Order: sequence, then C-alpha cells, then structure tokens
Amino acid sequence: MIVSSPIYLEHLTGLGHPERPERCKAIVSTLQKNQLMTKQNTLVPREATDEEILLCHSERYLKIVKQECEQIKVQGLPDDGSVMLLTGDVQICSKSIQVARYAVGGALVGIDALMKEVAKTVFCSIRPPGHHANSDIGMGFCLFNNAAIAARYAQKVYGIKRVAIIDWDVHHGNGTQDIFEEDPSVFYFSTHRFGHFYPGTGSEEETGIKAGKGTILNCPIRLEDGSPREAILKAFKNKLIPVMDQFQPGLVILSAGFDAHENDPLGGFDLTDQDFVELTQIVKGIAQKHAKGRILSVLEGGYDLEGLASAVSAHVAILKHC
Repeated sequence: MIVSSPIYLEHLTGLGHPERPERCKAIVSTLQKNQLMTKQNTLVPREATDEEILLCHSERYLKIVKQECEQIKVQGLPDDGSVMLLTGDVQICSKSIQVARYAVGGALVGIDALMKEVAKTVFCSIRPPGHHANSDIGMGFCLFNNAAIAARYAQKVYGIKRVAIIDWDVHHGNGTQDIFEEDPSVFYFSTHRFGHFYPGTGSEEETGIKAGKGTILNCPIRLEDGSPREAILKAFKNKLIPVMDQFQPGLVILSAGFDAHENDPLGGFDLTDQDFVELTQIVKGIAQKHAKGRILSVLEGGYDLEGLASAVSAHVAILKHC
C-alpha cells in the first residue's frame, strides 16, 4: 500500500531547493501511470500527536519547531520556505510543523496497516524527510525522524521487541543512529557515501554504545574505492543478511533514500533502478524470514525528479508482490 497526501506539497523550502514539493508530485504521477497506486491501495495519513513525536524528540526541540513556524507569520517573515530553522539546515514555512506532523503520522498509519494485517508492505511517499533529525536537532532537510518514531511506535503500541532500520540513502542517517545508539532493541544498518561528504558521520567504528553496542552497522563507501553500486550490493548480501539472521527483527523499516541513483545531483553514486530492485528483494527476503513479511518503506532523499520517480516505481513494484 501507499501513504500519500497533497498535504506533503505544502512544506515549502524556497526557490531552487533540492528537497521540494515536486518530489512527491513526480512519485505519485509515476506510480499512478504505472498502475501501482490507486484509490484502493492508498492510505490517508493523519497528524502525529505531541506524545508520538516525543517518542524520539525532546520537548525542547518540539517547542522550537512550533515557535519557529509560528513566528514566520507573527513577525511577517517571508512564508516561501526561505527561513531556516534555528537548529540547522532545514528550510521552513508556517505550515512546515503541520506537514511534518503528517509525515510522522503517515509512517504511523503505515505501521497500523502492517500490524493490523491490512497490508504486508507500505511505501510512504512523505516529506519532509527524517533520518538526519536527532532528538534535539533538525538538520539536513529533516524536521522529525519519521522512521525512528515509527520504530518506537511499533514497539510501544504493538509490542514489537526488535526493529531493524535499513538505510540506503546516500547520506548517513546520523539522527537515527544517535537516537538508537544505546538501544539494543533497534538495529540500524546504513550504506552511505563517506569522506568529505555530509553529514560526516557513519564510520565503521561507530557500532553503538553501552547496551546498544553491536546494534549499529555502518558500511561507509568512498568514491575512490571503486563502484559504489557494487559495494552497496556486496554489503547487503555479505553483511546485512547474516546480521539480520542473528538479530531476527519483528519489523523492518526502510529509510528509503533514492539519492544514490546515478542521476542524482547531490549523491555522486551510480545505482540504477535495477539495483534498487535487487536491494528491495534482499530486504524482502529478510522481512519474510524474520518479520512476517512486514516492511515499512519511508521516503528519505532523492533529488533528480525523473530518477527518483522511476526508482521508487521499481521499488514499489517489488514491494507490491511481497
């Protein structure tokens, strides 16, 4: 099933910004064109509550986001996405807090559908993205950490004991790692570009701390080492599958960024649509073996509209047949 709504077009990020409303437009248009998205398989998102957002974020940070968005109108600031959030590189408008609530809520509606057996897999075409947001800071185009909150929600509401978050975005999900680095009940796996590249985290030495030691597995990839696509596929086959056999997650969440696509203007990687098909098939196998087939796929990056839409369509086509 697909989570989608016009509400996601109302988070404005300013002229020329790569994380723009047209991303969701392109995805929906292509999914509909390819008959992968219909009224029957589309889930309507809801607003996440403060309590749900606070599963992963601090009261202080939630207050900052609320105030910053409210102040745009109060102070007569431009409401076109040209204002930057106080904590870092996230463009906001007055409606950004509401849209971000719907992004979180979209992921939670997806969890509900999985756990109530309405669907085996759900793809969330949502924005703003989330994996750079940690408990206290929004950064990297991200306001709230949609995937992380979904994991906590599944644990709290449905009693899922172990959740795997698999992140194939070209950027390391530093926020997700920060949130779960001491938590042995959530395994975070990431393949990402490394070496003078945003956000600069995600080395192999970062494996979790205290009780969470060993439940973070980073697979950093340097451009000078050869083809990124070969390195990513190898990491999924040779590292992810064995560690998932040990961890045995009851739910799989994908931080599905498509900025590792060969046409992406920011990533510099070389993945094709077929590579995303193969990665999806690997994740599908893990979910079928350990998690009753349950996969929540949450959109992260991906900034070439045509490449994003075609890769998402290829990804959803595989999810649909799980």
